[in-house]
Amino acid sequence: MLGFLLRAAIVALGLWLAAKIFSGLSFDMPSTLIAAALLLGVVNAVVRPIIVLLTLPVTLLTLGLFLLVINAGMLSLVAWLLDGFTVTSFWTAVGASIVVSVTSWVASGLIGNSGRVEMLIDRR
Repeated sequence: MLGFLLRAAIVALGLWLAAKIFSGLSFDMPSTLIAAALLLGVVNAVVRPIIVLLTLPVTLLTLGLFLLVINAGMLSLVAWLLDGFTVTSFWTAVGASIVVSVTSWVASGLIGNSGRVEMLIDRR
């Protein structure tokens, strides 16, 4: 549970950063940002695998670039489900999904599977 909450906090940081970069992405209150991060985690765990499986031929034809469209769609779905969180255009959703993905990727390098921060120690 701690790992999920830590990853949700990282996604919230990515969404906040994306809102600062893209004017078409906005949220009303900090609680809306946290709710969007939690809902995005649930949507990515439940809906995204189904969509990825259904669009596998298109994803293979585009050499994986269609996954950007899927990520943007998941972010737009969260905006549609959650009042106070808005995404104004497709390209804003694509850019925001890239920012959130990169933020999550960088932070995941520091977090292990158990949700703890890991440190690499050089013992020479």
